[in-house]
Amino acid sequence: MSANEWRKLFPILDQEVNGKPLVYLDSAATSQKPIQVIEALDKYYKEYNSNVHRGVHTLGTRATDGYEGAREKVRRFIGAKSTQEIIFTRGTTTAINTVARSYGMANLSEGDEIVITPMEHHSNIIPWQQVAQTTGATLKYIPLQPDGTIDLVDVENTVTEHTKIVSVMQVSNVLGTINPIKEIAAIAHKNGAVMVVDGAQSAPHMKVDVQDLDCDFFAFSAHKMCGPTGIGVLYGKKALLNKMDPVEFGGEMIDFVGLQESTWKELPWKFEGGTPIIAGAIGLGAAIDFLEEVGLDNVLKHEHVLANYAMERLSELDGVTIFGPKERAGLVTFNLDDVHPHDVATVLDSEGIAVRAGHHCAQPLMKWLDVTATARASFYLYNTEDDIDAFLKGLTTAKEYFGHVF
Repeated sequence: MSANEWRKLFPILDQEVNGKPLVYLDSAATSQKPIQVIEALDKYYKEYNSNVHRGVHTLGTRATDGYEGAREKVRRFIGAKSTQEIIFTRGTTTAINTVARSYGMANLSEGDEIVITPMEHHSNIIPWQQVAQTTGATLKYIPLQPDGTIDLVDVENTVTEHTKIVSVMQVSNVLGTINPIKEIAAIAHKNGAVMVVDGAQSAPHMKVDVQDLDCDFFAFSAHKMCGPTGIGVLYGKKALLNKMDPVEFGGEMIDFVGLQESTWKELPWKFEGGTPIIAGAIGLGAAIDFLEEVGLDNVLKHEHVLANYAMERLSELDGVTIFGPKERAGLVTFNLDDVHPHDVATVLDSEGIAVRAGHHCAQPLMKWLDVTATARASFYLYNTEDDIDAFLKGLTTAKEYFGHVF
């Protein structure tokens, strides 16, 4: 199937915004949903809505099968050994916080080190700041190269025998940098550290094999990969998860509750307190089915073509600064000289074009780039070169408008 055929499967894209055909270039923030996912959610609520695990009636059994079936789809999707290593969470942020609170707080102390990078999303910075402040550990940063990439020599120089956790995003939501996670994990393990990966921007766009990467934890969200909001995944190696304590208590995660003490279920349920995100998991399962049918290799190739085309077209415009390396994932972050990114985004919206403007939850990176904000166009399987042409036409309009104003 072509991008135009994929596009037809996304009902929301068949509309006008401000009298213009919608051009959605904000998939790094959240992707749109194909009809298959929408129908899977609709079917659950219409036909077998029920709580899971505890009921013996037919609806409960069907809901449990759907929920646990989605866990198996996730296991296969990321190449995990066991469904016991797949924990459903509210999203990437919750997943990383779970590792920070359960593993980090219990295993770090004064003199230990946590290593991350300046390009991280706030969700992969603040939890580690909290661990460092509570335990007395030191938070260190791998320096970036001028183009926003990581040099493995710098990783070697930053990670030491005192490092206990290395946590790095696989793909930057701002720069589009694709980080060498497998090699970074090897350096972390050589020094006795565990490797945590923020996969929010990689899992939707490329094949991920957690065993090949040899990461200890991997976090991602459904809503960026054609699935519903409010659900994500924490993968963790079974040996580590078994040693970790839950961070939420009650509901599905209990085994036995006494007046003074309680015990927990086995993996993965001990980390899934309360009523699970049942509909979300079923929707995520449908999204995985959809992406596997499309083929993640096809998605990655398509986005690579779009990113190169966008970079080429943007370079034709005077007064445009593009941030990030030449080889990148499917997004382009940029600024227009003397025009605030919010103003650029407002003009583009008037043309029916949706882009993101701001600090993109990456304020330390904005400081490194020496800007307060940027604009970002991000692509997915349903975008086409026509979308980029419309985007460039809108940018030209913004440039001409603000050129006359100033």
